[in-house]
Amino acid sequence: MDKRYNALPLADQLALRQQAIDDVLAHPEWTLAQAVRHLKKTMRLTTAEVAQLSGVAYRTVQDIEQERSEGTVQTMNRLLGMLGLKLGVVRRGPDDGA
Repeated sequence: MDKRYNALPLADQLALRQQAIDDVLAHPEWTLAQAVRHLKKTMRLTTAEVAQLSGVAYRTVQDIEQERSEGTVQTMNRLLGMLGLKLGVVRRGPDDGA
């Protein structure tokens, strides 16, 4: 956990994790960079901790956060996988735009 924050009890950490999941699911319009930044902030993690938990290189996480890279599907799944989520593909509906 980011040293700028006081340590939280496990129940509070789990509540933050659930809040992060709910927020990401509620905002499908977010870019990967926005989602990663939100997850990091909500869960009170550093970039190094996100990299370690997800198995993605520190520099890759940093590049995605700073929108220098969009990452691959595999990278997205690793980053989202630390919350038990994965990238999905769904059929577009008639009202989804061009």
